[in-house]
Amino acid sequence: MPNSFSPKAFLKTVTSAPGVYRMYDNAQQVIYVGKAKDLKKRLSSYFRVNLPNVKTQALVSNIANIDVTVTHSETDALLLENDYIKQYMPKYNVLLRDDKSYPYILLSGHKHPRLAYHRGARREKGQYFGPYPNGGAVRESLHLMQKLFPIRQCQDVYYKSRSRPCLQYQLDRCSAPCVGIVSDEEYQAQVKLATLFLKGKDKQVISTLVAKMEQAAIDMQYEAAARYRDQIAALRRVAEQQEVSNQSGNMDVIGVHYASGIACFHLMFVREGKIFGSRSYYPSVPAETELDEVLSAFISQFYLNADIQRTVPKEVIINHQFAELKSLQESIEAALEKKFAIKTQVRGDRAKFLALAETNAHNAVVTRLSHKNTVEQRFALLEEALELSTPIGRMECFDISHTMGESTVASCVVFNREGPHKADYRRYNISGITAGDDYAAMQQAISRRFDKIDNSGKVPDILFIDGGIGQLRIAQKVVDDKCQNLDKPPLLIGVTKGEGRKMGLETFLIGGTEQSFELPNDSPAFHLMVHIRDESHRFAITGHRNKRQKTRNTSTLESIAGVGPKRRKALLQHLGGLQEVKGASVAELAKVPGISLEMAQTIHDALRAG
Repeated sequence: MPNSFSPKAFLKTVTSAPGVYRMYDNAQQVIYVGKAKDLKKRLSSYFRVNLPNVKTQALVSNIANIDVTVTHSETDALLLENDYIKQYMPKYNVLLRDDKSYPYILLSGHKHPRLAYHRGARREKGQYFGPYPNGGAVRESLHLMQKLFPIRQCQDVYYKSRSRPCLQYQLDRCSAPCVGIVSDEEYQAQVKLATLFLKGKDKQVISTLVAKMEQAAIDMQYEAAARYRDQIAALRRVAEQQEVSNQSGNMDVIGVHYASGIACFHLMFVREGKIFGSRSYYPSVPAETELDEVLSAFISQFYLNADIQRTVPKEVIINHQFAELKSLQESIEAALEKKFAIKTQVRGDRAKFLALAETNAHNAVVTRLSHKNTVEQRFALLEEALELSTPIGRMECFDISHTMGESTVASCVVFNREGPHKADYRRYNISGITAGDDYAAMQQAISRRFDKIDNSGKVPDILFIDGGIGQLRIAQKVVDDKCQNLDKPPLLIGVTKGEGRKMGLETFLIGGTEQSFELPNDSPAFHLMVHIRDESHRFAITGHRNKRQKTRNTSTLESIAGVGPKRRKALLQHLGGLQEVKGASVAELAKVPGISLEMAQTIHDALRAG
């Protein structure tokens, strides 16, 4: 379809006000979203005779229409641009897929506060510390806090139902406020110290504990003095490891490296002079995009994403200057209604952080490029081994997992030329078949995968089946039936285990002809096929175990008349799990909210009979 878009006619109607523009292709898909302080000036720059940038040339050649939205200010334009990019995900924009909220440590507002992992909206009363770059960093910090401060981390349901101290008390990791072993005064004193520590005031915590230790020694309370001594020693060790700056402050330090189309932003989260952790981001970057655009897009999308519940520091340090830095900083500051500074020239500790972040970003890109080249080589050698005339773009592998026919799950994993593509992984819960019938399970899974598929769908070039010739035949029959209208149906390959089911001795079967072939076990093509098979096996087993555990946790209770979802939940939460429910006496069961003495007897008898 010819492009009838007339730049001259369009530019005559464009205003010079600030705003956002959306560019469409012939299929009316948004291919680029941009903002401008002066829309007419910015849009005119796309239609000059000699465009210097290859990416811009490709973008302009595909423009079929442009929509313009006028805004009151450049800040409003920045916010609207960010919303449009998230909505349309245009192919020529730099895209940061950062949709996960950031985790925090929550110190709850209870009489005996608990330290807990928190992610999402902050609805619960209490103090929040963070953000941390990932869940692992939070769990590591909580584990450390248990060693330093004997504050409970258990759930409220567990805390309220205790009649004697738990194992954490025996390990000196909780002072057992649930059963009154520690006084409210002493518990609150430890909570206050933990709060100061999480705020980065280590020296104040240590000086307070030193005073307590000395006073305990004067009062001849030598056991208490020894506890304070050990706590001080542990705190000093941690403080030495965590201290990264002589001055407290909140900042994000960003190291950037951009090479061969891969950009890595390595962020170090510094709060109150301590590194809370670090995380690497890899935005999707269109070919031939200049670094200035990558930097500007990342900063705006990262700090204007309100959906992820993350706090924004006053200061961001980045290792590259870029053209729109000042105007972007002012716009973000206005949008957030708080102080926000982007700095590129720093000294002292900040310079050390920046060098460290840049080194990590550089290493991450080198590693990714190496991996990308390795995967590309494996694909090329697999194409050669299979004598394929066209490149492989997408491969899928199916596997079945169950235990003696129980909780059967089929997995489908997907690889492309960059490796595993986890966003497209799928699991299928198999039902309505004879327990343990792998053939029927495979037939159901493949049928559901290719039901109503057409050429516009995600059609794999190769479909691997983890199993013998019987499973391959079943899968081939389904594919022949479901994919007969496709221009290029997938090639099926069965992966069978070798003699003695030993790794490295796998044999491969081509679907249809059922011709077998082998590859040397040191061949990169062999490694690629075994990798996707192993990944499907792992994904299937994980799904099966989760389903089996869920079934076993509820099935025995589900079979008892009068025990519905609410009562099951109350029993499991109040008593701590299915084994505890099974071991509980009638009197203990009757203490659960919503369970009468008569119902407790029924549950007790049913579980004993089972």
